[in-house]
Amino acid sequence: MNRIFSFPVYRLLISIFVVSACNSPVLPPAPLLPVPTDRQLAWHEMEQYAFVHFTTNTFTDKEWGFGDESESVFNPTAMDVTQWTKTFKAAGLKGLVLTCKHHDGFCLWPSKYTEHSVKNSPYKNGKGNVVDEVEKACRADGLKFGVYLSPWDRNRADYGSPSYVEYYRNQLKELFSAHSPIFEMWFDGANGGDGFYGGAKEKRKIDGKTYYDWPTTLKLVRGMEPNVIFFSDAGPDIRWCGNESGFVNETNWNTITPDSIYAGKSGIEKLLNTGNENGSSWIPAEVDVSIRPGWFYHAKQDSLVKTPEQLFNIYLNSVGRGANLILNIPPDRRGLVNEIDVASLLGWKKLIDERFKTNLALNKPVKASAFRGNSPVYSADNITDGKKETYWATNDQENTGNLEVDLGEKKLISFVLIQEYIKLGQRVKSFSVEVEKDGKWLEVAKGTTVGYKRILRINPVEAQKLRLVISDSKACPAISNVEVY
Repeated sequence: MNRIFSFPVYRLLISIFVVSACNSPVLPPAPLLPVPTDRQLAWHEMEQYAFVHFTTNTFTDKEWGFGDESESVFNPTAMDVTQWTKTFKAAGLKGLVLTCKHHDGFCLWPSKYTEHSVKNSPYKNGKGNVVDEVEKACRADGLKFGVYLSPWDRNRADYGSPSYVEYYRNQLKELFSAHSPIFEMWFDGANGGDGFYGGAKEKRKIDGKTYYDWPTTLKLVRGMEPNVIFFSDAGPDIRWCGNESGFVNETNWNTITPDSIYAGKSGIEKLLNTGNENGSSWIPAEVDVSIRPGWFYHAKQDSLVKTPEQLFNIYLNSVGRGANLILNIPPDRRGLVNEIDVASLLGWKKLIDERFKTNLALNKPVKASAFRGNSPVYSADNITDGKKETYWATNDQENTGNLEVDLGEKKLISFVLIQEYIKLGQRVKSFSVEVEKDGKWLEVAKGTTVGYKRILRINPVEAQKLRLVISDSKACPAISNVEVY
């Protein structure tokens, strides 16, 4: 028997038909392995955060304490950790990693496993807990909190023996049980040498590859904090950039093969600074640098604080090359971020805000040489829509292509920002940026890798049209964002 659809049912069927017709049958590009984990993606999006070195060294004017310093020297006169966090937030930093224990072994919390801690200092009459205070200030100001716990301890009599490793793990348990969530655990390669060692006053050597049994230690921490990011020379989540000067290489692969880092010291800094195009693991670089020549506060360095322009250049050479920036900002003997450092940080933030104020390419039309399956899901306009989950891609085996952005009218261009859709892996091997000038395309910048973010500073030029040319890629390119300033 014939039936006539009611209007609501008819409208529903039409809607289903339209949605089905619009859904692209074109499959997305296959991931180019390795790819980042969810916690690594969250880390990439942080981009920059603070490092805080603060301990007895601040008061003894040392960089590395021997471990024989009296707890009584730790005595900040006007401690205000909220001044730290509010300054960092105002500077655009997204988190804070605190040196809870440096090589001298002095603990900024009242650890029950040692007397060499803040509990035996004049600070708050031994009732202070700097780690707890900083963590709470971070939460209040919306900053993520991380910890640095030096594996080397120049104070401990048992350093070099198995009992010290147990001590180290017990302190990690103290920190992670009391201060979760912790976004990053930072530990470095300074291991063994001369020290106090409970009065032995000798030089001790350990095998950094085996002594700490890092797999067991990291498994312990991961069990307490599943989303923590581990930093060390070789990761396992993020790697050192190979220097403390504030830059990662222009060619910066997020991939590296961990075993190669232990193959020998020759060229290791270059490997860490560049990564490996065919690396087996996604272990991106973190750039660690201090706002001052030293890592701890020294009054004699007050005239040597990096200027806003120097910090901006560091930003371009770290975040602007696909790495994250951890900027050390050491409090002074008052327990405050010094006024000179504050002025420089705020001046730096002002430069960033001014130079990246208006994205000239936002929602502007884009033409592509080709796009995947001619599907709108992968169209060129995705790179200017301001959405991080959309991207332009080509067909498989098409490892080159270009994107032409029309700004609508001539604009003065000084910076170009490019991002890959790294959920599918890092792909681009070489690219260039061109502007249309007098009817011809003029190259104004070129590069190799892109990764999470690449920022190119160009000689200011007036142009209406800009073209990104991907000249080589490991697989079909997947570009999520292009911004023009």
